[in-house]
Formats: sequence, structure tokens, C-alpha cells
Amino acid sequence: MTEKALVFIICALVLTTTVGAQNETTSIKIPINRQLFHDNINAERKWLLSSDGKQDDQFEFESNPDVGQLATAAIHNQVDAIRYMIESDPKIDQRLKSGYLIGLSDILRQMRSGWRKKEVAPAHFPQIFSLYKKLIEVNTAKESIIPYLQYFSYDIVYTATLPRVFEENPNFGELKDVLIQKYATQYPSKTFYTLTKYTNSKHTDSLIRTIGRQYPEQLYSYAQANNALGNKIRSIKDDNFVKTVVALSEMKSGQIYFPFLDNLVNGRTTIAELDAVKDDRLKYYRLLVKTQMDYSRRALRGDTAVGFAELTARLQKKASDEFVNEINALHESSNSVRFRCLQDLNAQELFYLAVLTDGLIYTSSYTAGVYPLMMQKINNRGDSLLLTLSFDHYRKFIRQAAGYNTLKSFFTTFKNKQDAFNLMTTFVAGLEKSKGLEDGVDVADSYASLYETMPDLAKQMLVNVKSNYQRNIKAGNNRGVAIYNILDKLFLSADPTKNVNLTKELGIPPVYNIPFNSFTNEKGQIIAQMFFYGDEDGMMDFDIFVRTFGNDPKWKVDQSNSKFVVAKTITGVPILLYANRPLKNEEDADYPAQSEMVNYLEKNNLSPTITFHRGHSYHAPTSVSYVTPTSRVVFMGSCGGFFLIDSILKKSGDAHIISSKQTGYRDINLPFIRIFLENLRQHKDVDWLPFWKEFRAAANITGMEDYIPPYKNLGALFIKAYKKETGEDDV
Repeated sequence: MTEKALVFIICALVLTTTVGAQNETTSIKIPINRQLFHDNINAERKWLLSSDGKQDDQFEFESNPDVGQLATAAIHNQVDAIRYMIESDPKIDQRLKSGYLIGLSDILRQMRSGWRKKEVAPAHFPQIFSLYKKLIEVNTAKESIIPYLQYFSYDIVYTATLPRVFEENPNFGELKDVLIQKYATQYPSKTFYTLTKYTNSKHTDSLIRTIGRQYPEQLYSYAQANNALGNKIRSIKDDNFVKTVVALSEMKSGQIYFPFLDNLVNGRTTIAELDAVKDDRLKYYRLLVKTQMDYSRRALRGDTAVGFAELTARLQKKASDEFVNEINALHESSNSVRFRCLQDLNAQELFYLAVLTDGLIYTSSYTAGVYPLMMQKINNRGDSLLLTLSFDHYRKFIRQAAGYNTLKSFFTTFKNKQDAFNLMTTFVAGLEKSKGLEDGVDVADSYASLYETMPDLAKQMLVNVKSNYQRNIKAGNNRGVAIYNILDKLFLSADPTKNVNLTKELGIPPVYNIPFNSFTNEKGQIIAQMFFYGDEDGMMDFDIFVRTFGNDPKWKVDQSNSKFVVAKTITGVPILLYANRPLKNEEDADYPAQSEMVNYLEKNNLSPTITFHRGHSYHAPTSVSYVTPTSRVVFMGSCGGFFLIDSILKKSGDAHIISSKQTGYRDINLPFIRIFLENLRQHKDVDWLPFWKEFRAAANITGMEDYIPPYKNLGALFIKAYKKETGEDDV
């Protein structure tokens, strides 16, 4: 049975079992001393129904209309059924009736705040009400509420047990232990923080051991704390893993050793061996790569090293900080000067430089430096390279090579040409087994590049996607069916002759256009925000921006604020573009300038529907942090790969993202901004196909090919469609 079918069945049950409950509440006499409680319940219900942004009696959940229907039925019918039961059950005394009614208001209030913070799933509303109803019966009978909580998730149990009336239950003291265990299951990454408040729980010791192995860096940090939890962690003496982390936490530079934690715990390396390399950037990076390759080989055998994710994160940071930032910064120098720091690296070390800095490494850094040197160091044998790496991060490498148009030359280095065919078959296969969506995004983005540069390979990918789709149908794997159905539709949409309507096929908002009224507020204004940074390029870009709009007769620039400026249209549609001043980086003045601008917008109820990032790729995460849920267009002068795109879509699920494979060019960025805003000033809908033609003509310079329009950003579309289909990111 499909998830959608199950939702409809549950919805039908809710409707049939509670229909008429609202009429029943009006058929009983409510004592005047409890009428206020019922009024509060109705008020909380109304506010919950309107928390979707619409003042009506429906709870609409855009990412899953079926869930919205289910939640609406629960809010109306189950709430009234509970009210009726409380008032009509003679076993409930008058004091408890008041307590239960107050508790129902508390539950509705928690639902309203919780679902917007993604702390309570709207799909769980019916279960919360059902559990609360059962707990009322059990508590009234003075029985323990604990056995009835076993099969529910944390958000259901926490919300249903929120009413203070349950504090009188004879087993209420056990509730805290139940909640902390369920919280650890639902939110493992937040468990240590919660344990600081519940250190005396009977589960604390076991959670330190289990969650610590999942998040060893958190264990390291909390072991350093001078509080009850820190003392508890340090008191554990019978667990070699915990003892090792504690020992590192007590060292002055313990985090330097942390990527090698698994090898330290298991005696495969020693602190002395690490001390011999830790202060040498090449030797330390080399050891990180060697350990990454070792952990990857072990993972293939089902032996996942503790701290593997932390190792990769440290390797990524070292690749960026020690090498890629340097060669990026020297982009105007000769290649002999620019790439000098790479010469002592071997092919595998260069491979990780490339794949782990995806979105940060410049196109020229990759195509003129890292890639050709990597191939030279491996004797121009790409197949041998991937074998030595145990195919670690190979999907990321293929996507990156496709984007930089080096995949074709890479495949020519394979001794057996069939191996290239087999690799691409594997590239598309098994995505249902991957954790998260990153592998699926890599496949989607690769197709977008290969469709234009290697059409035969793109056709093969489409065939493989269809084959994997059928395989997952036969296996009954719903996740796989969703992934491959979405990829199939996305791949077909890349061919304009197929006339694939992604809105109809995948249920995502239109990708080729945005109606004008999506940008305006209730006053008819369009609010945009732009973020600059205080390096030399940022200051120059800001100066050009102010002069460009200040000299345009259709605009004026208000520079009265010391932290930000406002460009305003004089004629046509009222557009207000807020841009922070790029204050000096070394004084860390960008942040307060940006914060003051953002706070001003929030205080004055000015919700931006357009966000522009103006800065190098390493500034991009900061700009993304300011993206609002109302943003309909997010222009990134640089692209940070999967993680930034995913972060943008978590901020605004319907955002159209314009990205570049590297830091943008001001001679491309400025024409985009001017043309885009001019179309809106003239009250035009955004139609990306003709817009992109106009944009290309106005910015016809080298680098334009690196800019990706929203309708070709298949990775972003894949994330949107998957979350729409599965609701996976709704909690």
C-alpha cells in the first residue's frame, strides 16, 4: 500500500469515527466556570488553522496536501470529540475536567508553534489527539500513563503529555526518562545539549556511549565542559572509546588528533606518530588522505570507522584552507607560481582537493591546475585512480568533471572502454541505498551537463534510470521509486521537444516562470536584499552598484544609513533594494551591518522576495543564512554545490536559484540584476527562457557558460521534487 493511500484511509477513519462531535459538544450543558476554557480551545484552534498563512478553517500543508486534509479533520473533529468526552464522562471529576481542557489548549498552542519550527509533524496531529484522549482515560482511572507511550515518536509523546494535569499521575516521574530516550532517537544530533538539562536520567550513561560514537566531536566538546554532564562523561572508565575522547579533550591541541580517533582507539596509530606530522601542512594533509582511503576501504567491507564523517570534514577544511584558497587567490598569477603548492601532492591527494572543495574551487583552478596535474601523477590512467581510491566520492567527481567538461577526456584514459560504460551504469544505480540526497543531486546535475556535451552518454543515463525505476517497483522500495521517477522526469524535461510539464508530473511549482504577483507584498511593493562583503572586490562592486543605480533616472539611492543603502524605483512598480555597506573584513564589520539591515526589514515587516549574493564563494554560506521563506529568486554569484543549494531550499522551498560554477563576474552579475529588476519594474512576469536570451546577449563574455538558470538546475529541482513527494524534510 502506498503512503498516499494510507493517508487517505487514516483520514477517512478520522472523519467517520468523530463526525458529529462538534454537534455533540453543543448538545451538552457547559458550566459557566468552564466556558472560558472552551473559548480558549476554540481560539487556539482558530490560530492553529490560520498558522498556514490563510485566514480560513482549513490547515493547508503545501508540501503534502493529503497531510493537510488529515490535519484539518483532526483539528476540527478530534478536538471536539475530546471536549465532549471531558464534559460528558461522569468518571472525570470537576477539577480534572478543568485540567484536561486547559491541557487541550496547551496542546493546540504547541502544535501551532511546533509545526512551524519543524518540531511537530502535521501528519502526527491525529495521533497526538488520539494519544491525549487515551491518556485522559488512563489518568482518570489513576493508572500509569507510561505503557501507552511506547510506540509513538518524541514529538507525539511530548505534545500529548504537555498538560500539567498529568503531573499528578502516579508514574509521572518516569516520563522524563521516556522523553529523553525518544528525543535521542528522533534528534540524535541534539541529544548532548538536552542531556545537560537531564543529566540524572537513568539513560544518560548509555546515551553518552551510543550517541558519542555517532557524534564524537560533540562528545569531545561536552567532555571539556565544567558542568554535570562533563563530569558524567569524564567519570566513565570502562569504555575505551569514551576514555580516549576524554583524554584528547584534555590536551591543548586535541582536535588535531581527532580525525584519527578510530585508529587511536584501536591501536593502529599513536599520539607520537601524529605529533611527527601535525605541524607540517603537507605531511598532515597527506596523513588525512591516507586515513580517508583506509576508512573508505574498510567501509566497503562493512566496517565503518567511528569519526569517519569528522575525518572527511577535517580533510575538506585542510584542502580548502591550505591549498585551494591559495591557488584561487593567485588566479591572476602565472601557472608556475599559482600551482607551485600542488607539485608535491600525489594523484589521490589532488583528487580530494577537487571533490571536497566542490563549489569553492575556481574553474581555472580545476581545469588548468588540479585536474591535469592529477592525471599526470597517475600516468594518465583514470581507471587506476578510482581503483586506488576504492571509488570514494566517485559520483561527486563525475558530476564535477561533467560540469567542467573534462569527463570525456577522463574516460579516454580507461584501458578497457567497457569499464567507463560500467562505471556510468553504477553511477546511476543504487541511489535508494544512499544516505540523504547528495548522490541523487550529483546524478541529476551530471545529466544537465552531459545532455549538451556528451549526448550519447546522457541517453545511456536515461536508459539506466528507467531500468532502476522498474527494479525498485519490483522490489517495492518506495524511496527508490520516488528517486528514479523524479530523475526520469527531470532528464526528459531537459529535451524541449518532450514538452514535459514538471509542475504536472512532479507537483513542484513552475520552473520556467514566476508570476509577477509572487514578488509583491500587500502594498504592491517588491522588497529585495543584497549582501556585499568588505574585501577589495566587494568594496569595488558596491561602489559600482551605487553609481549604477544612482545614475539611472528610473532609480534613486538613499545613503542616509551608515550600515546599508536603499535603491528605490522612481517610476513604475515600487521596488526597494536593500544592500549592506561592505565594511572592513579585518574588523569583522560586515556582520553587524548585515544584521542591522536584516533587523530593519523584520521590524518593518518588509519580507524580501529576492535575495542577491555579491561576493566570493567562501562568503556564500553567510548570504544563504539570510535567505527568507518568502524568497522567490535567490541569485548566487557563486555556487556552493549541494550543501548550499539544499540550505537555500530549506529556507525557501519554492526558491528559483541562479548559480555559477565559480565566483561570479561583475560584468555578468550586474547585467542580470539590472535586466531582472527592470522587467519587474515594468510589471512583467519572470519568463526564464526569453529572459536568459536577453541576459546572455547583455553579458556575452567568457564565464557566461558557468551560469546555470533555474530550469537547468536539475539538482535543485530534484531536491524540491523529492521532498514534495515524500515529505521527508517536513519534521
